[in-house]
Amino acid sequence: MPPLESSEIKDRLSATLTAAQWDRLGYRKRAGVAVPLFSLYSEKSQGIGDYTDLTLLADWCEQCGLTVIQLLPLNDVGFNFRPYDALSMFALEPMYISLRALKGVDAKEYSRQLKSLQQNFPTGSIRVNYTVKSAKLELLWTVFLSRNWDTVDDFKLFLEDNRFWIDDYALFKIIKQYQGDKNWEDWETPLRQRDPGVLAAFGKAHTQEVAFQKWLQWQAAAQLQSAKQYANQKGIYLMGDIPFLVSRDSADVWSRQEYFKLHLASGAPPDAYSAMGQRWGMPPYHWEAMAAKGYDYLIHKLKVAERFFDLYRIDHFVGVFRLWTIELGESLDRGGLNGRFDPADESLWEEHGRRLVEVMRQATAMLPCAEDLGVIPHCSYKILDKYGILGMDIQRWNRDWAQTFRFKAPEDYRFKSIAVISTHDMSSFRTWWEYEAGTVDEEYFKRKCEQRGMDFGWFKDRLFDPVSGLPGRLHWKPEIDSADRLAAIMGRPVHELKEFTELYSSTYAEPVQFWDYLGLPQPWKYGFSNRLGKAALAAINRSASMFSIQMMQDWTCMSRIYKDIDFSTYRINAPGTVSDENWTLVLPISLEQFLELPEK
Repeated sequence: MPPLESSEIKDRLSATLTAAQWDRLGYRKRAGVAVPLFSLYSEKSQGIGDYTDLTLLADWCEQCGLTVIQLLPLNDVGFNFRPYDALSMFALEPMYISLRALKGVDAKEYSRQLKSLQQNFPTGSIRVNYTVKSAKLELLWTVFLSRNWDTVDDFKLFLEDNRFWIDDYALFKIIKQYQGDKNWEDWETPLRQRDPGVLAAFGKAHTQEVAFQKWLQWQAAAQLQSAKQYANQKGIYLMGDIPFLVSRDSADVWSRQEYFKLHLASGAPPDAYSAMGQRWGMPPYHWEAMAAKGYDYLIHKLKVAERFFDLYRIDHFVGVFRLWTIELGESLDRGGLNGRFDPADESLWEEHGRRLVEVMRQATAMLPCAEDLGVIPHCSYKILDKYGILGMDIQRWNRDWAQTFRFKAPEDYRFKSIAVISTHDMSSFRTWWEYEAGTVDEEYFKRKCEQRGMDFGWFKDRLFDPVSGLPGRLHWKPEIDSADRLAAIMGRPVHELKEFTELYSSTYAEPVQFWDYLGLPQPWKYGFSNRLGKAALAAINRSASMFSIQMMQDWTCMSRIYKDIDFSTYRINAPGTVSDENWTLVLPISLEQFLELPEK
């Protein structure tokens, strides 16, 4: 299919229900970068990237011709440091505040402390040292105490504009601190059940500490708004990531318990990429209770976000239609295996999702985009199309799964989509090619064997190479060169082994098929090369998708900055795992050094 002309793009998108949002952004194809703020740093950063560093990222985007910056959630995560498990859907993470750019503060007065902070928390490591948060908060407390902020008009206006959430949030933070960081469900009954008299007395006894939490939010908001304004002046737009769910142990759940089904935990059902499914733990929404209040929580969440972002990514978009839920009493080691969808009645899904999407559309001028991955109900595609919401087409997953398993040609990507090489929940392109392409998830194969009463160990020895690959990834032996050969070893007819033969067909020839997709001459070659990286980027950028947004490490995969990186472990997050390395990845060089790179 030939590329669409700009007039055709406008005609298609202006006919959707988000025409007003598209009018504001412009009817044109765009390229952008996706990166967590914790992965960035500048020469002025104190141990971790901060909101003001986004201006340098905007400079880099301008150099590269990129017009979208997609960020991971920037909400306050407390001390758990999991961006999709926030303490609030409204509050920003104070760890990212720049102490050199505080409103109403002369940074020169704290030059000694700032220098000490940078010395104690140097940047340049491959992993974040999150203890910097406590150190930054300690210095911010000192700054806060240096003057009376109650008379600052801008601060008072900020509090008025955020009255829907900020009082409960600030009180929650301080109660939690005095409760030894215990989950709010383990607090004393009057605090847990929000006894008005007890809460008022606590707030009065801790007036200054509660005010500090509000002051932090004022400072964070000012810095992020300033970064957005700087980027917008360069024609660059910020895309925020709006988590669909909020932490069970959050100010939002504590202050609005009636909006959540606290006897359940959210998750995802098993699939080919997560054999056990997932159990995230966040409580599902009680939509009926929220609807009775006019969806005020959902609307205010978006109203706050649009101060900082021009577009927003709806995380777990399929959850808008139905959400996988697990009873709290289920064993944690069962993951998401024993769950059910809510609503359970599939006939309700489309209208349920349409109603929520319509509320979101009317609530904000931001353009919505959707993370529509996983097990996807058919109605999701219908709503995305009707509303002009861009879904996600992932290069390594965008294939003809029904027949040939070949990769879809770039021109066959969805027009209303964002073309992506990898996400924060996936391995980077280099890691995928060097360690995962052509392999099978061991846990998934094991579970399929167990479901059939087959001896996994026996088949593993006969089907897979015992030495090559990453832990948890299985490489087919070269002699398993057909589905018939696979069936012969498994001792059953091909038609009885559909799940196994499909798994084989989608993985055994994967490298060969990807090489063909890129238009590179066979035979394909092991190992990453600049030629391969350039071909993958070229293919994704000529796709039919409206946007091409790539992780920073994929845009720069051919750079010499990665020469000492071990790509077997170089990823942002491994879903379904608990690891000290999740959400800690830092890019190898500073933003100033990125600006000096010759490869752009």
